[in-house]
Amino acid sequence: MDPTPPHSRGKPHLRKLPIDDLLGELSSRIGEIVLGRERLRALLDAVISIGSDLELAAILDRIVAAACTLVDARYGALGVLDDSGGLADFRTHGLTAEEIAALGDPPAGRGILGHIIDVPEPLRLEDLSQHPASVGFPPGHPPMRTFLGVPVKVGDKAWGNLYLTDKRGGGQFTDDDEDIIKALAAAAGVAIDNARLYGQLADSQAERERLVVFRDRDRIGRDLHDLVIQRLFATGLQLQSIVHMVDEPVAAERVHAAVDEIDGAISDLRAAIYSLHTDADQAFSQTVRGLVGVVRHHLGFAPDVEFSGPVDEGVPELVRLEVLAMLREALSNAARHAKARHVTVAIAVEAGALRMRVADDGRGIPPQTPRRGLANLASRAAALGGEFSIHPVEPSGTELRWSIPLDQSGRAAQTP
Repeated sequence: MDPTPPHSRGKPHLRKLPIDDLLGELSSRIGEIVLGRERLRALLDAVISIGSDLELAAILDRIVAAACTLVDARYGALGVLDDSGGLADFRTHGLTAEEIAALGDPPAGRGILGHIIDVPEPLRLEDLSQHPASVGFPPGHPPMRTFLGVPVKVGDKAWGNLYLTDKRGGGQFTDDDEDIIKALAAAAGVAIDNARLYGQLADSQAERERLVVFRDRDRIGRDLHDLVIQRLFATGLQLQSIVHMVDEPVAAERVHAAVDEIDGAISDLRAAIYSLHTDADQAFSQTVRGLVGVVRHHLGFAPDVEFSGPVDEGVPELVRLEVLAMLREALSNAARHAKARHVTVAIAVEAGALRMRVADDGRGIPPQTPRRGLANLASRAAALGGEFSIHPVEPSGTELRWSIPLDQSGRAAQTP
């Protein structure tokens, strides 16, 4: 399914969001694989997940975790190639911190890992120890038997390899497993390329403000993708995957027509996404209320919103964009993980600072939960010279607090 349908020709050109590139890559490969509805949905969710971040390290970790989930592998790894063909980075999933420490230095790319580097083609084994290239495991390495390896390419260049071992339940990795990981690897290549592009922009101080705007638009777009476009796209993919089963020409034409209508709806929604919050004169409080109105569909209820102080006059545009991004991530986390029944958002400008509080009555943050999202919130606040903190709420729940200093001219205070 072409993410840019024929009937959209003649409309003003809209720059694709990074998530659109991933969905387009997945769409181009859907005809090459045959998957059940649940696995197709799981693959789409995985692609959406790996495209929901712009930091390369976070994307690599998401790719490995998604691959393990899709094929029910106990262990996974993503090896990143250097210019000489060795391994520049090696991200793992499934190993405990103790096991990683016991292994010492990451692998150098010998044995089976080296074989896939030299021969960048999918490799599936019933027992990896029986392969001629196998050199065994170092001391402290957990036992592994079944194996599935797939190269990851960025453009036409081999960029790395996905390694999956130990299919849960004692079975073997299947043809379907290989197909779904190949599709994931193709989308992963697009996500990696997007992350590298944003990384290059981030290196240029002159592009900093422009990059913030791009990131903000992408995050707003992903909110709508989660609510509407993701569902429409999944339905279109499902229709495409079964149209070859329809023998009646008239029925097949109707399926194609339905796919075209879905493409049209996606195109119209994409235009709406790009027109969202483009008015710099819109009051900050109004923009916040609009964001809360979008996220309430995730939560299942409307959060309470409170403002105090000169919120609409005392916050510059750059700070607004960053605060909106942090609020959006906090509300999204509450919707996905907290299981809350009530959320309060309070924003105040007082004593030369912007203060924001997001409180919920959910189940709190389990100790074992990965803290990457929270670390991102803290780093955003720090980049504005501010602070971020987490506080438990009794009897249950979590409160997130930000404090962003503002100088007398209304600009964010700069850190030295």
